[in-house]
Amino acid sequence: MIASNEYFDAKVKSLGYTSAAGNSTIGVMEPGDYEFGTSSHETMRVIEGELVALLPGSTEWKSFGAGTSFEVDANSSFKVKSIGQTSYLCQYK
Repeated sequence: MIASNEYFDAKVKSLGYTSAAGNSTIGVMEPGDYEFGTSSHETMRVIEGELVALLPGSTEWKSFGAGTSFEVDANSSFKVKSIGQTSYLCQYK
């Protein structure tokens, strides 16, 4: 079954699904600043566009463009700035 998700007044939308690799969401963010909490380990892959992220334990923002990824541990939070519309794939462990 495919789950539809909307966050931040519909500025972030995703579709959740389960594959052989496990649970994932694929979505799009409008330009803006967002903060997400995690309940499981996440790998966020930027498909198109750019995310600038402030990851847990870091004091510096880092840019992630198309084809790059970052990981976030379970039970933490991270901030991202979407530069233009940005599509992503988030895989959960």
